[in-house]
Amino acid sequence: EGKKRKISIKVHPNGEVVVNAPEGAERSDIHEAVMKRAKWIDNALQEFRIQQAHVQPKHYVSGEMQFYLGRRYVLKVLEDADAVPMVKMRSGQLLVTLKRFDDRKQAHVKAMVRRWYYLRAERVFHERLAALLPQATWVEGIPGFRVLPMSKQWGSCSAKGNLMLNPHLIKAPKECIDYVILHELCHIAEHNHSERFWRLLASVMPQWREVKSRLDSMAELYLNE
Repeated sequence: EGKKRKISIKVHPNGEVVVNAPEGAERSDIHEAVMKRAKWIDNALQEFRIQQAHVQPKHYVSGEMQFYLGRRYVLKVLEDADAVPMVKMRSGQLLVTLKRFDDRKQAHVKAMVRRWYYLRAERVFHERLAALLPQATWVEGIPGFRVLPMSKQWGSCSAKGNLMLNPHLIKAPKECIDYVILHELCHIAEHNHSERFWRLLASVMPQWREVKSRLDSMAELYLNE
């Protein structure tokens, strides 16, 4: 019975089902644990499939889904003639206040949301870089970094060791942000994806494959503007 309790099942957004079992667990115990949770596994897979199928261009109207640090927020757009135009998070909502609605409302909301993400990204990426640098013992000093929108990359590292990070990455969980930063810091020591590069990355983030898979599976949603 103890063995069965230690069998854990995870469903990833990319459709991967991972079963972790203790050493010496019987195949029958593993099979039983999976069968007991078959309905839950199927529901989770269906939910992820539906989620991926609904990646539509955003219209920046109330009710749309936005992400921040891996959590979902519902966009709410308010018109208030006396208010200072602003974007703020409030109990599960990303609240955008405008002075008045006009023909260019969508463009205004989009620009405000994009700016909000950019400023948040600058602050959080700076904090995470500072927190992760002590692990990157091969890096001398503090590398420069800037936030730069990219359509196909989460980050890059120049020959001089300066990092560029995609502001859309702020929509991902902190662990995914850490993965991208550590990945780019490893490029300061290893400029290509050699065996040495992956060994170095694994030494600072042993679970990098799982984290990368999580980020890859949500990329379309996070990059969607």
